[in-house]
Amino acid sequence: MSSQKRFNVAVVGATGAVGEQIIRLLAEREFPVNELKLLSSARSAGTKIKFKDREITIEEATPESFKGIDIALFSAGGDVSRKLVPYAIEHGAVCIDNTSAFRMDPETPLVVPEVNIDKISDHKGVIANPNCSTIQMVAALKPLYDRYGISRIIVSTYQAVSGAGAKAIQEMLRQSKEVLDGREANPDLLPVSSLPVKHQIAFNAIPQIDKFTENGFTYEEMKMINETKKIMGDETLEVTATCVRIPVVYGHSESVYVELKKDFDLEEAKALLADAPGIELVDNPDEQRYPLATDSAGKLETFVGRVRRDLSNPRALNMWIVSDNLLKGAAWNAVQIAEYIAIEQK
Repeated sequence: MSSQKRFNVAVVGATGAVGEQIIRLLAEREFPVNELKLLSSARSAGTKIKFKDREITIEEATPESFKGIDIALFSAGGDVSRKLVPYAIEHGAVCIDNTSAFRMDPETPLVVPEVNIDKISDHKGVIANPNCSTIQMVAALKPLYDRYGISRIIVSTYQAVSGAGAKAIQEMLRQSKEVLDGREANPDLLPVSSLPVKHQIAFNAIPQIDKFTENGFTYEEMKMINETKKIMGDETLEVTATCVRIPVVYGHSESVYVELKKDFDLEEAKALLADAPGIELVDNPDEQRYPLATDSAGKLETFVGRVRRDLSNPRALNMWIVSDNLLKGAAWNAVQIAEYIAIEQK
């Protein structure tokens, strides 16, 4: 990406999995960085991270860290964002927040560039990055929504352990070795909640991501439900979700049933998906070609396949959606927003 104007950029949560990907993408995309400030907790301060041809020392994130910063990308947890985003805005930065802190704030745009890039201009200092599972689903559903309208969405997710952080990856790998060695797996992290009960993730599927709410859905499921309506700008959408953690390192997979408002031609629907920005259609059952989490890892695209008309509802489609949860589901979506801001201020 080229631009005459260069920007002072801060990355908050620079040592985390998403922060590391943001830094890598800023370099690979040749984002017009003037100064890059890497911020993290006091524990990580002093660590050096390579950016292009130089090393940058990580600093502790404080309210004063944002003096002179133009764009601040946050990925250090909701509490950190709630505390520091107001200071960053006060110093004149546009904040792109990858936590749930501001997503449902009516004053904050919730943006997936392929879906609602126009909402960026509505920001009052902060733009929210949606939940990783929501991002890939709405990116795939947008062309269908525009052409046929959508009345109902039923989604079941199969989410990688990296969505729960580096410790979850380590736990899955450790447990896998324990089981393969004939020993008992010792869970101590998943599901991530305040309760002491933990479950084995190796060779298992845990139908809980985040804590349960009073209605029986988890917070992860409610994020998908509420964020989808906000991003699509359609409160009439009927959305329900079941979110499951599986022993995959990178790449969230989703089984999605979508009821359309109009009759559709299946081949036309596939063509719409194939031509949509950021979407790659991988759909050849005769050759057993369909999206796989392992194939999505490290890729920026959202992959769609198994597209078929529902047998009980002729206006409904079933599909399989896969994307790298750390990239399109987090870091890449945030960097896309930053690129748009940079272009607008060129």
